[in-house]
Amino acid sequence: MPPSFGMIERSFITVPPGRIHVAQAGVGRPVLLLHQTPRSWDEYREVLPLLGRLYRAIAMDTLGFGDSDALPLKDVSIERLAVAAHETLQTLGHRRAVIVGHHTGAAIAAELAAAFPDSVSALVLSASPFVDAERRSKAPGKKIIDEVAADAGGKHLAELWAMRAAFYPKDRPDLLERFIVDALKAGPMAAEGHRMVDRYVMETRLPLIKCPTLVIAPTADPHAYPNAPKVAAAIKGAKLVEIAGGMVPLPDQMPAEFADAVHGFIASLPAG
Repeated sequence: MPPSFGMIERSFITVPPGRIHVAQAGVGRPVLLLHQTPRSWDEYREVLPLLGRLYRAIAMDTLGFGDSDALPLKDVSIERLAVAAHETLQTLGHRRAVIVGHHTGAAIAAELAAAFPDSVSALVLSASPFVDAERRSKAPGKKIIDEVAADAGGKHLAELWAMRAAFYPKDRPDLLERFIVDALKAGPMAAEGHRMVDRYVMETRLPLIKCPTLVIAPTADPHAYPNAPKVAAAIKGAKLVEIAGGMVPLPDQMPAEFADAVHGFIASLPAG
């Protein structure tokens, strides 16, 4: 019997870099969801069953996050995580898929589409960074969010909370609690994931994307909202849609609106 659209199935698969944890729901056209730093599949916990009504929705823990194995820090890059995401799809038996990424996940999704165009039927970039030479030049010595020193009295937990609080809804402490769990599990990758983005040579990769692309701009995300027009302009034919009130944790803050945007875009694509 095929799985119910509302049932989330969790499992591990093995790809060359190590074990990957995946959460899946529904049947049909595969839609791969890639999370931000330092989150995990949990960022899409509410989105999975919504998209699972119509698609095979797949949320993976990227290497070094959630329950997936980690690379040595010296080997961490957007390119390597994109290869692992591609290998995950192939191992799951999906030759082509719609790729959806949020924040860091958007950078990984963009690289996947640029490097493996035959495997990506459509692309959704939510709250995407835009990393060009100017941003890379400012990265050395920049204070990195989510980088805290472990403290025997637990002070680092309050520091993590305070770093993120301004970017989360004031009435949703549950979202910050979920972030804290993932950040602690990620360990040093909580900060390295941001450095990885700052190293990415993105401006030369975006023009290589040829598949239909949607750029989602959460209007209350001060990091990503200004980047959305730049990202959309760099990809030929890309569409741009705003989600009013969307903040840094958009997928778990506004799962219905997020899922509706993704579905509306997929449904607008030509058949086949």
